[in-house]
Amino acid sequence: MLKLTRLNNKTVAINPDHISWADALPDTTLGLFNGDRLIVRESLDEFVEKVIAYRRMLARPDEVSLDVREEEKGS
Repeated sequence: MLKLTRLNNKTVAINPDHISWADALPDTTLGLFNGDRLIVRESLDEFVEKVIAYRRMLARPDEVSLDVREEEKGS
């Protein structure tokens, strides 16, 4: 799960497998496969970095750097 921040500063956790697209409109907007949209405070680049880190963690949990794991705990 990815932890992201809604525009009202509330944290939301979302499964990135449910996201069909992401765009900066100028706010980062995520389109879900069920047709819902989610607007978050993270920039598009930050969102992409979180998805990449998440996928790395799933693919190679023993090789993910400690920094990435600590960043996820601190979020």
